[in-house]
Amino acid sequence: MKKLGVLITAIAIFAFVGCKNEKKELDSVDGMNDSITMDTETQKEPAKTLSVAMESKSGSSVKGEAYFSEEDGTVTFEAKFSGLKPGTHAIHLHEKADCSAEDATSAGGHWNPTHAKHGKWGDAEGYHKGDIGNFEAAADGSGKISMQTDEWCLGCVDENKNILGKAIIVHEGIDDFTTQPTGDAGGRISCGGIIK
Repeated sequence: MKKLGVLITAIAIFAFVGCKNEKKELDSVDGMNDSITMDTETQKEPAKTLSVAMESKSGSSVKGEAYFSEEDGTVTFEAKFSGLKPGTHAIHLHEKADCSAEDATSAGGHWNPTHAKHGKWGDAEGYHKGDIGNFEAAADGSGKISMQTDEWCLGCVDENKNILGKAIIVHEGIDDFTTQPTGDAGGRISCGGIIK
């Protein structure tokens, strides 16, 4: 009888230890699943990029290329031009990616989805979302500009930020940041539609 009691006790101990080890194995597998899920969640979305060829307009010889990239909610804009008259030139985003008119008037007015007054980018008194500003052209007619902003996006659903379907316009003159609604920047000498 004693042998039977010892045997039952031994079987119970083995069963208990076996269940405990099985639970540990399951816990470690659950931990692996958690780490796999976390790694997937922390992966970044790849940067969105596009380039825009700039056409000569209004009888000018201005050409160039503009580049946009969006990463982590920030859009980087860079543009390079040739054929400019030396000096200061205004650059804006306009309402439509339509550069078909010889003077680029087909692009419409400044892109202004928030119906603000024209002004210098970042001005507390207001500015259009398309009021990029001015840049300098060197003696050889080359010029470049760059900026970063979280007020634009490439194809998002927020129409107050989405720049797809708009145009980049380089103007003959300087944006004075005060004359409404255009800054008295002069003729449109280069145009490029921002499209995918």
